[in-house]
Amino acid sequence: MTMQSSVVSSLRSQRVAGVGALSVAQSQGRTRLARLREEGAAKIRLPKGRREGLEAVLINTAGGLTGGDRLRWDIQAEAGSTLTITTQACERAYRSADGHAAVTASISVAEGASLAWLPQETILYDRSALRRSVDISVAPGARALIVEPVILGRKAHGETVELAEFRDRWRVRDCERLIHAEEFALGPHVAGQMARRVFGNGARAFATILLAGDDAEQLLQPLRDIIGAHGGASFWQVGRTGKLLARLIAEDGYALRSRLVPALQLLNGQAPLPKLWSL
Repeated sequence: MTMQSSVVSSLRSQRVAGVGALSVAQSQGRTRLARLREEGAAKIRLPKGRREGLEAVLINTAGGLTGGDRLRWDIQAEAGSTLTITTQACERAYRSADGHAAVTASISVAEGASLAWLPQETILYDRSALRRSVDISVAPGARALIVEPVILGRKAHGETVELAEFRDRWRVRDCERLIHAEEFALGPHVAGQMARRVFGNGARAFATILLAGDDAEQLLQPLRDIIGAHGGASFWQVGRTGKLLARLIAEDGYALRSRLVPALQLLNGQAPLPKLWSL
């Protein structure tokens, strides 16, 4: 093996790997940190200043993902606690020369707890390959607001996405009952798929919102008023858990945020979104 080929082989073997774990608990009338674990590129910060509960910021120090990269987040909101999760910046899935990147999130919301999972947008670049998996356990009497927004390249930068692969797997359970499951698949011919009227009708940004909680049904019509013709929302009662599911589509990331922000404020009890969303 020549020196040059050895260097190339070494660079190819370098992959992002990270595990971040966070648990919060109610103590003396406040939500407090119970456990924090960081490995590799996964970091978690807890900024001060939120009036109710705790806010956690997830950070991928590698600055993006490509083939072979792996990130995992384990989040627990124990009984009676209030936790908001966001990301430091948009996650970026770059061109993949080999394999796919994978991001997994395991979220547990105990009885009487409230959790808002509000990451900023995931940006998919041309010829990227990303698989994401979200597993959520919501106890009776708990409340969970989950959003995952996606942008296909940045329109303002002239970026287009012709070929890419994106897989998004969600599993949401109320104790042992499965209350929501989906397998979203996009690609490899992304531009052609998104151009189809029944799929994206030319949209370049989209988001999925899920609210599990006792107040979900009463928020259905106000949410539909915000979304308008740019998506849809429905409600189901699954066992003892109310489930509100919404999809939003938009021509670009800016238009998506203009509808997503008021929708999330409504579903989050009019609580302000994390400050990082406004930067």
